Amino acid sequence: MANQKQESMSFREGVERMVDRATLAAGLDTNTARVIKASSAVLQIRFPVKVHSGVEVFTGWWSVHSTHRLPAKGGLRFAPHVNQDETEALSALMSYKCALADIPFGGAKGGLMINPSHYNEDELRDITRHFAQELARRGFLDPATNVPAPDMGTSAREMSWIADTYKSLYPEDINQDACVTGKPVNRGGIPGRTEATGKGVQYALQEFFRHPDEVAKTGLSDGLTDKRVVIQGLGNVGYHAAKFLSEEDNVKIVAVIERDGVVYNEEGLNIHDVRQCMVEQGGLRDFTGGQFSENHHEALEMECDILIPAALESQIHADNAMRIQAKLIVEAANGPVTYEADEILRRRGIVMLPDVWVNAGGVTVSYFEWSRNLSHMRFGRLQRRFDELRGANYLRALEDVSGQEVPAKIRSQIVHGASELDLVRSGLDDTMRSAFSDIRDTIKHNPEIHDYRTAAFVIAIRKLAQSYYDLGLAEVRE
Repeated sequence: MANQKQESMSFREGVERMVDRATLAAGLDTNTARVIKASSAVLQIRFPVKVHSGVEVFTGWWSVHSTHRLPAKGGLRFAPHVNQDETEALSALMSYKCALADIPFGGAKGGLMINPSHYNEDELRDITRHFAQELARRGFLDPATNVPAPDMGTSAREMSWIADTYKSLYPEDINQDACVTGKPVNRGGIPGRTEATGKGVQYALQEFFRHPDEVAKTGLSDGLTDKRVVIQGLGNVGYHAAKFLSEEDNVKIVAVIERDGVVYNEEGLNIHDVRQCMVEQGGLRDFTGGQFSENHHEALEMECDILIPAALESQIHADNAMRIQAKLIVEAANGPVTYEADEILRRRGIVMLPDVWVNAGGVTVSYFEWSRNLSHMRFGRLQRRFDELRGANYLRALEDVSGQEVPAKIRSQIVHGASELDLVRSGLDDTMRSAFSDIRDTIKHNPEIHDYRTAAFVIAIRKLAQSYYDLGLAEVRE
């Protein structure tokens, strides 16, 4: 059984082919398509840093796909496999993701070719600061133009280092906190950002299962409860998606796939215990709450209700697409299904919820954080106590009229004033629901569009085309 993918096109080319397919469905002319697909700028940086073994030269990229809205927004990835093609592809996906979710950002992406595990914290801080300095000096780090966020290999820690570097370079910028998102809460971050992408995956699945007619296309029914889920990747996105789905929606995470193998338990895995094993042991081999196997490639092909690839791009490809047995694929990662695999899976009738929708939770909450930094005021500060007072007044009136006391549980719900986390999650839920409503409407009103990915891209490129049309840079055909 083949484990290695053999694709005929790169990640970036695959994304462009998906755009081409949507362009035809949307009726846009080829000149407009060229404008939309073209990257605005790609910066490659090489810089030396003194580390434990001497002086090393590091290579990084920052790709800006679109500046039709500013700032350009994207994650900053630290990984040994980072390259320019990947960075350009991910920046393009970010443009389409933001357009679909009605987030007023252009798309960007950054990457540094590094294995973070090879360096201690002090060295990583120096490397990150040097990278941030190089970006800022070239105009690619600024609250108004280019705003990074966490991605694979980075976290709130790296974002705080970058923010501090920017502040040291531009101390007079009163909006300096907005130069990055995904910061620690006590450093200008916002509650809910760390788990935002995983929470968005949950909201996407909840919304999908609110529509029985859509669910019927997969052969599934009866809501999310007890659905058998296989999840690939238990990093930030995969862990939080699995945690929320298992704890709040009662799905069964029957398998978790990681680099060293897969653990399986038909009764459902305890995600907290799996995560603890990974943190303490560095892998899944010693996990005692399920069966372990080294065949992590074949694990993607397990029979299940829902498959959630939440690791790297191109995990489902032309060599394994015919063997995928999931009824529903939910793309929590960026680009986990290649263009060739997408064609195969569509012909097989397997339903896919695309990454440009499912994965939009992170940038959505980044938008909230960026807006909060610019306003210099936390969400809910002006109205929370007013809402509590209004709820209390409503309760008193209700009890006076009825002559009965409202039960304590109902009382606490009515007088509860929304916290900042409540407001963030409400906004994220609304974003995921609204985007899926747009996708469904696009399919309903365009008989030639039959799948969610094409519909999502059609929505995105139409919005981008309209922006370029307004600037006189493209033509829009009705």
